[in-house]
Amino acid sequence: MAAEMVLSHRPGVPRNEVLSEAELEELAQRKPPSKTSVRGCLRKARCSASTAKSLLFRFLPILRWLPRYPVKDWLLGDIASGFSVGIMHLPQGLAYALLAGLPPVTGLYSSFYPVFLYFFFGTSRHNSVGPFAVISVMIGSVTESLLPSEDFLVSVDGGNTTIVDEKARDAARVDLVATITILSGIFQVALGLLQFGFVVTYLSDPLVRGYTTAASVHVLISQLKNVFGVSVGEYSGPLSLFKTFIEICKKLPQTNVGTLVTSIIAMLAIFIVKELNHKFSSKLPMPIPIELITIIISTGISYGVNLKSKFGISVVGDIPSGLKPPTLPSTTYFGQVVGNAFAIAIVGYAICISLGKIFALKHGYKVDSNQELIALGLSNFLGGFFECFAISCSMSRSLVQEGTGGNSQVAGVISSLVILVTILKIGELFRDLPKAILSAIIIVNLKGMFKQFSDFSTLWKSNRVDLMIWIVTFVATLLLNLDIGLAASVAFALLTVIFRTQLPHYSLLGRIPDTEVYKDVAEYEKALEIPGVKIFRSSSTLYFANVEMYAEALKKKSGINVDRLIEKKKKALKKLKKQQKKAEKEKAKRKKDMEAECNGPGVAVIELSGEENSAPAEPTLRSLGLPQPDFHAVILDFSSLNFVDTVSIKIVKNIFRDFHEIEVDVFVASCPASVLAQLERGNFFSSTITKQCFFPSVHDAVLHISGEQHTAPSLQAQRSTKL
Repeated sequence: MAAEMVLSHRPGVPRNEVLSEAELEELAQRKPPSKTSVRGCLRKARCSASTAKSLLFRFLPILRWLPRYPVKDWLLGDIASGFSVGIMHLPQGLAYALLAGLPPVTGLYSSFYPVFLYFFFGTSRHNSVGPFAVISVMIGSVTESLLPSEDFLVSVDGGNTTIVDEKARDAARVDLVATITILSGIFQVALGLLQFGFVVTYLSDPLVRGYTTAASVHVLISQLKNVFGVSVGEYSGPLSLFKTFIEICKKLPQTNVGTLVTSIIAMLAIFIVKELNHKFSSKLPMPIPIELITIIISTGISYGVNLKSKFGISVVGDIPSGLKPPTLPSTTYFGQVVGNAFAIAIVGYAICISLGKIFALKHGYKVDSNQELIALGLSNFLGGFFECFAISCSMSRSLVQEGTGGNSQVAGVISSLVILVTILKIGELFRDLPKAILSAIIIVNLKGMFKQFSDFSTLWKSNRVDLMIWIVTFVATLLLNLDIGLAASVAFALLTVIFRTQLPHYSLLGRIPDTEVYKDVAEYEKALEIPGVKIFRSSSTLYFANVEMYAEALKKKSGINVDRLIEKKKKALKKLKKQQKKAEKEKAKRKKDMEAECNGPGVAVIELSGEENSAPAEPTLRSLGLPQPDFHAVILDFSSLNFVDTVSIKIVKNIFRDFHEIEVDVFVASCPASVLAQLERGNFFSSTITKQCFFPSVHDAVLHISGEQHTAPSLQAQRSTKL
């Protein structure tokens, strides 16, 4: 029954058309590999009006979409959305500046300049760029490690008391952060110009979510000192998070009750109203700006009651009005922060492009990954000259921008104008704003990130390797801090890729009856092995790290110990050779004795000459008395391969050699053309391994092995007849 199954042909295909790769290349007239000349490249790169226009439209997307902007349909929605997001920018800018260890005005600058610049270069219609909690805490860890407050202590009252010179500290930190921001922008622009937008693919979704979840824990711990009103030291490096938390716990008896009460009331109010906004989002024209309302009310109360002097509640302090001229940052920090700048650049872009693609898929437009990298980089690079810190996209602001009718980047411009008015006229009114209110805003906004802990149960059910990436990223980021933790997480994620390719799924294939489909016999009950043929497939490509395991798995799946059988054959041949030498010596001795008796060569010489002229048959496993395999052919399914290297070429040649030693033919099926070309360049083919052993599909190889090529005119003869 199985034999009949093997002998069935494809419907409508002539019985003689079973082509090897060599015959197929002759029939299809395969083209030689194309070689692009330098002259051709220069011709393509030659400047023309159309090329210049295309580049201009590519790097300034605003020139493409703004002339076609549907004013009647989109403008009102963009204006309403811009005001809503601008109102959110104000409290978040102040809060995230505090998180980064910077004066509040830098948060307002970072909510204005980069947002305005993104209008010209960005391709995402719904991304709300600006300060982001994760980026702010990454910046804060650098400022606290390189410029701790202890470095700015000054003596007062004749040297008996020391206080922190906040003005000098803030100026130094702004200079440092401007350097980081400019470097981050340079990295992002360079990667975008080099078309390296794909670099974010190395930050898988589990890695990003595990990292941002751990970063949210860093944010929470960093704000507890403002919630309880205690002062703690500034720690950096591995385990700094735990050192900060332990010190806060030790100083809980020193809690400022007024600060704690203010924080709790603000957090409850913000949380409740945000939940109401979410519940009644379909009925509200725009979300209730509870953060801004909280800031206004708390600032008024603080000013009227004088919370700072009566209850010792820390306030924001002076916020200078007006815009500052651009300044050149100090280059002395470049060498110290280059690694941090690169990490901030990659994380910021990963978050930005992830959100951009979500909204683009939802609303049916395209986001250019490389242009987004350039847009974000230019926003950071130019913003760094205006005392901005690195920015990214915020999920909460982006959702508000989408939900309130925002349709394009015009909404971002409107929100930046709201911040501009605040910087010029209103900012100075917030000098009595309690820092506890800003900490409350930060903590409540972490709710979305803390929801990512639910990934644990989801990944447990779906993919354990992704779960391991999430856990390792989370733990490494908590223990090693944000910069080293990110590097360790990426390294681990890449290791999982290597392990997955080193441990692929190996399977023996069988044919589904009455089809040309071949499936794993271990997974499909009706998949029947072809008698005398082993069809082997790996789920991964072959390269130096896994090709030896591929060879071992093939030999194991074949059901015989190939290496042991070859060793036995060598011993048997060695023994046979010794016996032949012994027999030759005995023959020579008999010949000598006979010549001595006959006094000449005589008949004996003729007889021996006849024996010498008859070539002995090549020894076989049967003639050597060794067990024979229960199959006579192996088919290697190469359909999963996308490249081969020199090591894998060598090992595959060894596979052909080893199975030939035990009298088993090896064939290759479904080898991609690119891999076939690599085999040719790697000198894989020889007089013993030819393209006659390669077939376009597994079924063609099976038909060839089964001897289905009936006596019919050859392909060459058919072609000659047609000519």
